[in-house]
Amino acid sequence: MKVAAVQMKARLADVDYNLERAGALADRAFAQGCEMVVLPEFFTSAVAFHPDMGSVAMPLEGPALEMMESAARRHGGWVAGSFICSRDGDDYNTWVLVGPTGERWTHDKDQPTMWENCWYVAGSDEGVLETGGAPGSVGVAMCWEMVRTRTVRRLRGRVDLLIGGSCWWDVPDRAIPIPGKRRAAERNMQIMIDTPARLARLVGAPLIHAAHAGEFKAGMPLMPGFPYRSGFLGEAQVVDAGGRVLARLRREDGEGIAVAEVEPGRTSASEEPPAGFWTPALPGLIRLVWHYQNIHGGWYYRRHR
Repeated sequence: MKVAAVQMKARLADVDYNLERAGALADRAFAQGCEMVVLPEFFTSAVAFHPDMGSVAMPLEGPALEMMESAARRHGGWVAGSFICSRDGDDYNTWVLVGPTGERWTHDKDQPTMWENCWYVAGSDEGVLETGGAPGSVGVAMCWEMVRTRTVRRLRGRVDLLIGGSCWWDVPDRAIPIPGKRRAAERNMQIMIDTPARLARLVGAPLIHAAHAGEFKAGMPLMPGFPYRSGFLGEAQVVDAGGRVLARLRREDGEGIAVAEVEPGRTSASEEPPAGFWTPALPGLIRLVWHYQNIHGGWYYRRHR
């Protein structure tokens, strides 16, 4: 199966622009003979702590799904990606897989990451999409879902193909003086590089991982007056079930598509998951920010609904 992992340089909270770019990149991938195109997490908006993010949520039956269904039907292929979706009085980070004739399957991310808590709440499904035919049972993991052992437990031995995307950001520039920032940035980047291949080995299935690259400017929760200037880490990758990277785009490659052929099918996982909550060892600074921004984001979401 020829597949494409899309890497975008999205504009923060600019839904119209991002939908146009995502559609153009999907068309480009299908024109190269791809049968499945995977867009990043938050392909309509990217994500950061910015007031304009409060306006990006949309219903499932909205412009993002319309673009995905149109591309899938025109090209007779599969399209996947996530956006912030309003449903039943809350917002979710909803991953959608659209089939060649418009059929769809969804997964809500199990837990927001850091400032993502400002914009949506956790989902509860297992992220196993039963397509009823090729490509088989499809497992979904978005961004920091990919580095949690509970994700490995819910998908291991159960899926024929892994799909997902990230909007994984870097530490801020010099405007925010934080001790240990450089070391945390180096470790953060290495975890992003390693994660798609490691998840494929832990679960025992090939993986298509889409990503964001490019710079952004936002705020820092609980630090008014300090602009958060940074960028997304890229690393769109296509990986086989053994963890071999078949195609890759680094952050410096910018926007584009990583194309390769994969063979859907579950195999025996070649790596055992660790015992803890995370699959990699996260730096102390990142763990600290995880905890404080999760708490702040939950409060912010409830206050600003």
